Amino acid sequence: MERSGELVGFPLLMSWSSGYKACTIPYRLPSDDPTKATDTELSWIHVFMNSIPSFTKRAETDHTLPDAPSRAQIFAHRYTEILEDLKKDPKTHGGPPDGILLCRLREQVLRELGFTDIFKKVKDEENAKAMALFEDVVQLNDAIEDEAKRMENLVKGIFAGNLFDLGSAQLAELFSRDGISFLASCQNLLPRPWVIDDLESFITKWSRKSWKKVVIFVDNSGADIILGILPFTRELLRHGTQVILAANDLPSINDVTYPELVEIISKLKDEHGKLVGVDTSNLLVANSGNDLPVIDLTRVSQELAYLASDADLVILEGMGRGIETNLYAQFRCDSLKIGMILVDITSKNTAESGLRLLVCYEAFLSNAIVNIMSSLVQRFKSKEALPMSMSQGGGGGGVRKRLSSLSLRMNMRTREQPIHSSWEYGDNSIRKWWDWGLGWIMSKKLTFAKDLEMSEEEKAVLGCNSKGTWIHVFYKVRSELRRLVRQQCRSASNLPL
Repeated sequence: MERSGELVGFPLLMSWSSGYKACTIPYRLPSDDPTKATDTELSWIHVFMNSIPSFTKRAETDHTLPDAPSRAQIFAHRYTEILEDLKKDPKTHGGPPDGILLCRLREQVLRELGFTDIFKKVKDEENAKAMALFEDVVQLNDAIEDEAKRMENLVKGIFAGNLFDLGSAQLAELFSRDGISFLASCQNLLPRPWVIDDLESFITKWSRKSWKKVVIFVDNSGADIILGILPFTRELLRHGTQVILAANDLPSINDVTYPELVEIISKLKDEHGKLVGVDTSNLLVANSGNDLPVIDLTRVSQELAYLASDADLVILEGMGRGIETNLYAQFRCDSLKIGMILVDITSKNTAESGLRLLVCYEAFLSNAIVNIMSSLVQRFKSKEALPMSMSQGGGGGGVRKRLSSLSLRMNMRTREQPIHSSWEYGDNSIRKWWDWGLGWIMSKKLTFAKDLEMSEEEKAVLGCNSKGTWIHVFYKVRSELRRLVRQQCRSASNLPL
């Protein structure tokens, strides 16, 4: 569907996540000097500075402009000046800088100079190569009889395809020097467990065939979309799932655009409109309204918002969408963020390079638990609602410190510790009555929680008979709180690589 009208918020963003910001990396803290660039900002400015030569080279070979070489040099000069300005004063050019602003400024300079798609040639070439391999890759996956192993192989295919990311200076250099082989990349992926590895949980949910509609925010052209995402999409279609592929409105780096994706799928279908024997009537391609390699989910097209409103799984693929901007985004449905963090490339073997793989799967909590979490989060935002002592000076730590303290005190496995220290001196009979009464309440089955899923960890800790009880509900809440606490802690440092 074509994009029309103004951009709107993605309807599946969690309502109690009102503090959503399309930024995973803590570029600066409230205590940082607003007039000076932080170390994190400087390091990312350096990353974007390093990408200028590869972008300039692509721009010089843009045959749509007769004076492309001279314009390319102007681009390099202007963008370098902007980055230098941000180093000196982070408030310039709409700062302080983050991933979205740095990408936006780069695209703005390119478009002002008349460059609309400097990666068009390489995208077309890689699309043609990948389409020639599509059927073989699909057949290799189909030959895997074990459903769990087949899904794992499909996810690995997404990782292998995602290496075709020319927004990274190092990957762009590797691609221009040696090219990137999809099958070789599959074989050379880092062994599990990965940095974040929720693949088993995802596959367990997948085996129940529980998703009716899935939205996938896609990333790159070439092997990424054709040999990674589309075989994965085809597997979803085989199971009767409706799939919406959300692609960029305008070109940015080598990301696939909506018109390009429509054309790719059209070429891959046979005369009966099938993808290697699988019906595609449940496959839709949507214009996301985005024009960057990262995405702010408060700004998507109205068409995508309408199509996605009743989806029960959201997938964000790639470093830009899934990690840099939305790793901590919370949704009203299940979500999967899958991508790679690039630290340094020294070898074609990812096991020896700086690629770190992430599969972050989060199951949606029932509405009742969401309401509980909403209340808890709102209370945690208030100083009065957090009975955690402040530092002696009254200033240190704030909510982040109190949440970190809370995480150390909330451990449901160690039940020997009483809720209040004064209970240690209380009447023994009262304590027995309390323990009995609390145990009885916690073991009650709840109507609203009867369909609440129970993970293998929960079964081991709580026992299978605890499914749908108060203790099961509170265990889920505790797990969600701990995850929120980890997010708060991560915001004070870089990602846990």
